[in-house]
Amino acid sequence: MNTANSRLLRSVLYVPADKPRAIAKSVKLDTDAIIFDLEDAVALSMKAEGRENLRAHFRKTHDVRALQAIRINAFDTEFATEDFLAARACNPDAIVLPKVASTADLEVLFDALDETDAPASIRVWAMIETARGVANAAQIAQQMQYKGSRLDAFIAGTNDLFKETGVSGPKARKVAHPWLMQIVLGARCGGLSVIDGVFNDHSDAAGFRAHCEAGSGMGFDGVSVIHPNQISTANEAYAPAHDQIEEAQAIVTEFKKAENAERGVISVGGRMVERLHLAEAEALLAKVAIIENEIRRR
Repeated sequence: MNTANSRLLRSVLYVPADKPRAIAKSVKLDTDAIIFDLEDAVALSMKAEGRENLRAHFRKTHDVRALQAIRINAFDTEFATEDFLAARACNPDAIVLPKVASTADLEVLFDALDETDAPASIRVWAMIETARGVANAAQIAQQMQYKGSRLDAFIAGTNDLFKETGVSGPKARKVAHPWLMQIVLGARCGGLSVIDGVFNDHSDAAGFRAHCEAGSGMGFDGVSVIHPNQISTANEAYAPAHDQIEEAQAIVTEFKKAENAERGVISVGGRMVERLHLAEAEALLAKVAIIENEIRRR
């Protein structure tokens, strides 16, 4: 479960900001979060129109279940200032900053938010998608944590990472596994949520399910989604399985017994269980409760 907040991030859908119909449809979907994209998904000639589309969208009142984030261009580009001003005016749940390689990249955004008196409710999600970003992930998370920053999540930008490093082909993800784990470990150093990268072939349902199951097993909280048909699979894969829920309930029940109140280690179903497993079980059941609450809200 993500540690930064109590909201789910199992499925994080990217929506190009220059597609108003896609923007309107996205808020009706069952995705946990939406990233309206002003960066890679929008052609240079459409950047200004994309900003206006988002301003128009956020001016309206929507019954939106999902978190709404906006990805701006990096601050070393000519589009960053206008992107930021548009995003700030929209007052989204989060601003997504691409190509974060060091704390300095984030500090520019934090300063801009402070200078515009942005409310604390506007959070920051950092994309880790360069070799420097991966190498510095733990340092970024820890330093930002100590500064009490707005940073809530890392997002693995696997396409850009593979491009920069030259990794390619069907085994690219296997080769990059150590880098992805560095992103996960870095996020946990700062108590952040962490989102896996995209699976590019949205017509390959089996491949995407395997992608989600692998990412969940690696410790990611959710996955980047590029098509609505991937949402339900992501939500299912990143939700606790029935046997995990039963095991967690059994652990909590046993530790609640009077004879186990002071014990650090007990036996549950023939397996040695410590209090750290109790904490894990309680976190899993809390996630289940959040999912059930979201289902009731739909």
